[in-house]
Amino acid sequence: MSRLVFITGASSGIGQALALRFFQAGYRLALVARRTAEVEAWAHARSIGADSYRVYSADVSDIDSIVAAGRACIAAQGVPDVVIANAGISIGMDTAMREDLDVMRQTFATNNIGVAATFNPFIEAMARRGSGALVGIGSVAGIRGLPGHGAYCASKAAVIAYCESLRGELKSAGVNVVTICPGYIDTPLTQQNSYAMPFLMKPDDFADKAFAAIQAGSSYSVIPWQMGVVAKLLRLLPNAVFDKALSGRARKKRLGS
Repeated sequence: MSRLVFITGASSGIGQALALRFFQAGYRLALVARRTAEVEAWAHARSIGADSYRVYSADVSDIDSIVAAGRACIAAQGVPDVVIANAGISIGMDTAMREDLDVMRQTFATNNIGVAATFNPFIEAMARRGSGALVGIGSVAGIRGLPGHGAYCASKAAVIAYCESLRGELKSAGVNVVTICPGYIDTPLTQQNSYAMPFLMKPDDFADKAFAAIQAGSSYSVIPWQMGVVAKLLRLLPNAVFDKALSGRARKKRLGS
């Protein structure tokens, strides 16, 4: 039987690009989304046969929902070889606004807790088998905080730290934990941005690079490589220089703005 990949956030953007790339490499697909009809339409448009994929309806911000989807995948298709926690949201926030605290809670539930909930059903089975890869999609935005992006930056920083912790826990069991940090990718998540997005990358090009990193067992990869250089420089900048560089930069739109 061919290998199996489980991908959340498969209804658009990076998730769909990754699904297509893995399918082209001969993987069966377990695709998770809230908008399952869009995933079905996408698969049909690309002539992906019904025996090559299944779609699971789940909301990664609801722990029981995504855990149930993972268990359903194991029952219907078996234990995946690769699990990609990709689903995410990005909404600007202002901590002075009470309603934006709800935005932060939802962002963490989706972007951070959702990663752990996605991995949960598969860890013991992968450890018993002694193989598998758990892939957390972080972001370059998780490396340093950007004004107006507090919820998103903090949630992605948490993904990076969480995956690092999990990597140490599972290394002896033969389970790889891979952290992928995209820069700016041309998806619905970024198309509303009103500020410059250097090294903007097409989803299919990102998927090629991410697939290669996952197959190579890389523990941490920033894509594209140019953003990896930027990320290293951001870590080195003194706070005063970093703050000045971002002064006056346009901010992510708040919910409803």
